[in-house]
Amino acid sequence: MTATDPALTALAQGWCALSLLHGRIEAHIERALQGEHDLSVREYSLLDVLSRQHDGEGGHLQMKQVADAVVLSQSATTRLVTRLEDRGLLSRYLCPTDRRGIYTDVTDAGLTLLEQARPTNDTALREALDEASKTPELAPLVRVVESLNAPATA
Repeated sequence: MTATDPALTALAQGWCALSLLHGRIEAHIERALQGEHDLSVREYSLLDVLSRQHDGEGGHLQMKQVADAVVLSQSATTRLVTRLEDRGLLSRYLCPTDRRGIYTDVTDAGLTLLEQARPTNDTALREALDEASKTPELAPLVRVVESLNAPATA
């Protein structure tokens, strides 16, 4: 394959379109969450991921797992956790079975904020997808996103 290979060019164009779609969606959601709830997309994502933890086997995430889930480095995730902890939205405590482990839970205030922000996030996502679907190179990607986890029709 050469740099001018049509398959590579098509692949690069597809990647650019996907990156553009992601950027547009994230920027739209960011504006909505910041304006309505003083939350960034990353903060919302972190609260959402941590709110899904449970007390059962494997129910609490280690910081590396949290970082992977919110697509940040461990150090950036730790800084984000600290910021949200300072705002009273998260709390940290030692793992009862492994004193080296630290768990992070969403506080009641964090759960309340997440509950208030979820409709804003969902509406902004829908708006961003609707707007992107008007762009010919993004429309196929929007259809793929919309088809993910869609209920099966009989």
